[in-house]
Amino acid sequence: MIMNTETLRAIQSPLKERYRTDPDAALITLKAEGRIGQGLSCRVDTGKALVEAGLHPATGGTGELACSGNMLLDALAACAGVTVSAVATALGIDIHDGVIRAEGDLDFRGTLGLSKEVAVGFQRIRLHFELATSASEEELATLVRLTERYCVVYQTLRQSPEIRISRSASDSGSESGMGSSTSSAE
Repeated sequence: MIMNTETLRAIQSPLKERYRTDPDAALITLKAEGRIGQGLSCRVDTGKALVEAGLHPATGGTGELACSGNMLLDALAACAGVTVSAVATALGIDIHDGVIRAEGDLDFRGTLGLSKEVAVGFQRIRLHFELATSASEEELATLVRLTERYCVVYQTLRQSPEIRISRSASDSGSESGMGSSTSSAE
């Protein structure tokens, strides 16, 4: 489907009106599920492809499986790319081509438990837009500002939402092998 300003507005207008009149309709729960696999791996069905994640080579992985940290950056780049495209379309800015790069710095001493002074996780993340467009500097500034504002993954990383962890365990001898006891940690 070719997307232009009018088409995008036609698609989003009834949704926006519905959400204005019924804010609860705008609340949805996105879900992801991984299944623990062989050799320190976890398989995630994205709905479009099956991805098997494993340890990063800097923590002992082979590099043959996807790294969850890279997947986080992939999600950021993908979300920012879709958002910048949607915002450009809404503003009538033509982007001929574009590359969105997400990079993050990790110190694996934290992940490997070698230093309590080193945080586990990304210390810095950089997001770069390389756009082929005839848009003015002012239009580009607006485009990036609105992309930052509306990119779900970017805003999630910036705002640190509440995360709850729960667990369940079962006796490996049970029929299904899953889910006989549950606990929640908050």
